[in-house]
Amino acid sequence: MSKFKYTAEFEMRASPKMLFPYLNSASGLAEWFADDVNIDDHKFFHFIWDGVNHSAKLSSQRSNKYVKFDFVPENGEEDHAFIEFKVDQNEMTQSTFLKVVDYSEMDDERDLIELWYNLVEKLREIVGG
Repeated sequence: MSKFKYTAEFEMRASPKMLFPYLNSASGLAEWFADDVNIDDHKFFHFIWDGVNHSAKLSSQRSNKYVKFDFVPENGEEDHAFIEFKVDQNEMTQSTFLKVVDYSEMDDERDLIELWYNLVEKLREIVGG
């Protein structure tokens, strides 16, 4: 099945330092992004949605700036899904922005807009912004 790349940017009322632990740690991600998140001995993140496990490797990270999770391909797929979170702060306004890149099989843009809006609203409630 082919993948669809969805990109969105959200203004957050939280500093990058406050926001980042919710983007790169299992406990932080479990609070807003997935039903549960665990890390195994091989440093794979296991995202659980509706009782189904989706394994991913934290493929790159830059503290308080960027994190990318590459999901383990299923059935020998070469084109694997990934999620990226980028945090930027506008120097003049001190506004923080969260950019999300979701590359997955979910291809209904309307559903993705609603999904990410709800997820980010939950994150905003947690970080107070």
